[in-house]
Amino acid sequence: MATPNPARDPARVIAVDTHDIRFPTSRELDGSDAMNPDPDYSAAYVVLRTDAADGHEGHGFTFTIGRGNDVQVAAIDALRGHLLGRSVDDLCADPGTLSRDLVGDSQLRWLGPEKGVMHMAIGAVVNAAWDLAAKRAGKPLWRLLADAEPEWLVRQIDFRYLTDALTPDEALTLLRRGREGADGRRTRLLERGYPAYTTSAGWLGYDDDKLTRLARRAVADGFRQIKLKVGADLDDDIRRCRAARAAVGPDVRIAIDANQRWDIGEAIRWTRALAAFDPYWIEEPTSPDDILGHAAVREAVAPVKVATGEHVHNRVVFKQLLQAGALDILQLDAARVAGVNENLAILLLAAKFEVPVCPHAGGVGLCELVQHLSMFDYVALTGTTEDRVIEYVDHLHDHFVDPVVIREGHYTAPTAPGFSATMRPESIARYTYPGGGFWAADLRDREEQTA
Repeated sequence: MATPNPARDPARVIAVDTHDIRFPTSRELDGSDAMNPDPDYSAAYVVLRTDAADGHEGHGFTFTIGRGNDVQVAAIDALRGHLLGRSVDDLCADPGTLSRDLVGDSQLRWLGPEKGVMHMAIGAVVNAAWDLAAKRAGKPLWRLLADAEPEWLVRQIDFRYLTDALTPDEALTLLRRGREGADGRRTRLLERGYPAYTTSAGWLGYDDDKLTRLARRAVADGFRQIKLKVGADLDDDIRRCRAARAAVGPDVRIAIDANQRWDIGEAIRWTRALAAFDPYWIEEPTSPDDILGHAAVREAVAPVKVATGEHVHNRVVFKQLLQAGALDILQLDAARVAGVNENLAILLLAAKFEVPVCPHAGGVGLCELVQHLSMFDYVALTGTTEDRVIEYVDHLHDHFVDPVVIREGHYTAPTAPGFSATMRPESIARYTYPGGGFWAADLRDREEQTA
């Protein structure tokens, strides 16, 4: 076999490795809410390996809450043919081409289109490509995006179905305007970080003592907003909101999150019943697909704001939510849609409609990813953090090579190259399902208990 010559043989993607990684969070009720009482926070994880001399890999994932990982990993595997043999230089120079190729696979697109399991799989792969691009550029992803030329960023976005609300020319104007003063904002971001709020006190399965203790700790740690899960029992919610308000005082914001539990009328009645505790927003009050329902809730519960987006399928639904005046706070998710390229479109839509973006990050690895999108938005698009916060939960960060760092209620800006998506090899080995060290031992223990 001939020896490869880098001058003649450009680096290629040579392997696409997938992993089903699950954490047993349901056992402590971490992540519990009215719709999802027993989540096992999980990642359908993908690694793009290349034969490039630099040895860099692209890491990405999408978040699930347990058994859905079986389906999600299979969906990522179905995309392998689009990646093997692809030029690494071309991939990193233009991730948008990969995004369009994946979304445009007609036989897989049929399963959506542009929604659900296949779209999330595309997001995992596209995010891995951006991780690789940022590593090869020697920059954290937020910095790669903020330093990019506006014309290049616009070329990364699929404007199909958007031009009645946002044209490429309008996007270019927003991005050019966003570059004004960017150097100063970059310096401030590195000095101060980006505002955060915490959901760690508010999981539905926590008793009142734990809620109170964690809420007080959040304030002591510098958070100016916390979030409580609601929606299972109104009397319980009234009691828990009362306890939380007493714990944090009148000047700290409390958001509430129903996780899609209610019908429209129920959402209105329930939110009004909790209004005495001055909730800042009601999150996912009803089906994430119900645009008109969100608009009706928003009109009825004001001045309580309506926030939604973590389960919104794609940029088109976000467009319609904005056009319908159906939300006050847009909550994009780093992995629910088809990755960075589509999230750039969503950030630009929000900027056009002047709606604050407060991303969803309640899941394994989502804090690590989404911080980059908000930081790009601040430095090079909207130029503000007013009424903007990134969700924070305080578990599972130790499994990542470059975990988030929270200081005085703020995300510290990442400085390591990449998308902060790389998981520690020992965590992958331990929590891969079902054969990883933790799950194999857990199965043995269960078999012994039933023997």
